Amino acid sequence: MAKDAYRVMRDDSLWPRGDITREAFVTHVWEQGAEHERELPWRDIDDAYAVLVSEVMLQQTQVVRVEQYWPRFLDAFPTIEALAQGSVAQVLSLWQGLGYNRRALSLKRAAEQVMEAGSGQLPDTFDELVALPGIGPATAAGVMAFAHQKPSVYVETNVRAVFIHALFPDEDKVPDAALLPYVADTADVDDPRHWYYALLDHGAALKRSGINPTRASTSYSRQSAFEGSRRQKRAELVRIVLAAEGGIPLEEARRLLDAMEAEHGRGAVDDALFDSLVSDLVSEGFMHADGDVLFVEAS
Repeated sequence: MAKDAYRVMRDDSLWPRGDITREAFVTHVWEQGAEHERELPWRDIDDAYAVLVSEVMLQQTQVVRVEQYWPRFLDAFPTIEALAQGSVAQVLSLWQGLGYNRRALSLKRAAEQVMEAGSGQLPDTFDELVALPGIGPATAAGVMAFAHQKPSVYVETNVRAVFIHALFPDEDKVPDAALLPYVADTADVDDPRHWYYALLDHGAALKRSGINPTRASTSYSRQSAFEGSRRQKRAELVRIVLAAEGGIPLEEARRLLDAMEAEHGRGAVDDALFDSLVSDLVSEGFMHADGDVLFVEAS
């Protein structure tokens, strides 16, 4: 989607949407945000790096789990320089239990790129942020709004829920392209941080009430089953290699992976699948192969 779609722009022609005026919508969001306000440790802070870590962790992960992992991660890597200097093994070890290990690796690569550029701190523009590994438009907009108090167009699942519920209640398969003009038009230019907190808390409350408007979004998809999936086998293989100080022979790694499969009532991993898992993880930088030994970078 074009970057222009993520610029804050007023457009009076959008309103009213049905019977709802811009003023009524904005007032409703502020009221609902105040009623359902959540206290979360990554809120009301100006540290762009700490905000980025929270935004990356919150992708496809429940808030209650991120509340446990975020402070531990920042204790180990309090600055972007510390993360850049940390080992892949350290980063992945601290990430275990959050899932989607690619996020951790991309976060470390973004830190390395920032340090290589010589600035020592995250850029403070949307375009520069989305140029970093693993940072998409929503994550960049979140850093802009939450850390820098700069107007941005931030769209994630709870924000989608609010706009679809209020403005597209009878529609199905609503694309982000239809939501973005309204998000851009209502973005608070004076207090973007708390405006999005209000949207997030209102959206989370809608879902807790049993309403999930995001099912009407084209971005909505049920998460594929983890149990028995390739993703589970990848994650287990990463854990096996991480736990082996100094590396682990391929055959031993495979034996342990097969043992996990057997514990869950499944058969052994076939040759082609195991070779493919190892090849992917090595090529993506999660681990290295030295002959028939697998290891994760420890320094």
